[in-house]
Amino acid sequence: MRPLHVAFAGGAAGPWRVVSIAPVAGPSLHAVKRLAVVEGDAAPPPGAAWVLRGATSNERYTTRAEHDALAAVSRPLGRELATRAALIPIRKSAAWWALAQDERRAILEERSAHIATAMRVLPAVSRRLHHGRELGEPFDFLTWFEYAPGDAAAFEDLVAALRATEEWRYVEREVDVRVEMSGGSS
Repeated sequence: MRPLHVAFAGGAAGPWRVVSIAPVAGPSLHAVKRLAVVEGDAAPPPGAAWVLRGATSNERYTTRAEHDALAAVSRPLGRELATRAALIPIRKSAAWWALAQDERRAILEERSAHIATAMRVLPAVSRRLHHGRELGEPFDFLTWFEYAPGDAAAFEDLVAALRATEEWRYVEREVDVRVEMSGGSS
């Protein structure tokens, strides 16, 4: 899989209207009115208050069976009815990164059931994970979720369940950015 570079630009331009920006752990991001999601080599809109960058990458913690199960029920981003979205940037602690990959996997899935929990909301919620740590970005992970308004409760259940796990104890910064598609840039 070739990495896809993505920039999330918060400012005055973009098709997504920002509904809320809430710090969950650590400091928040500056309040903005719009969000642009820019893929590939395109430049973010000028004058953005903040730009968070990440890239898709190979799966690091899934087994073949989990990968196949996720692929079977996942839907692509950009579905017409998915007019709500969430950007959840996360930075994990040095203690997390000091663990070996098999230790992180044990916390992520075997004890926190991260993948199994996410499976419960698929295909209603589409998602894509972006890695920022290797790019020197302030967040290790940028997860982008899209869903229809009727699936908002399922999404809320998902984030609440994930934040109640052992894995979340390693999060030192998380911001919850909620947006809705409204077209235009103002």
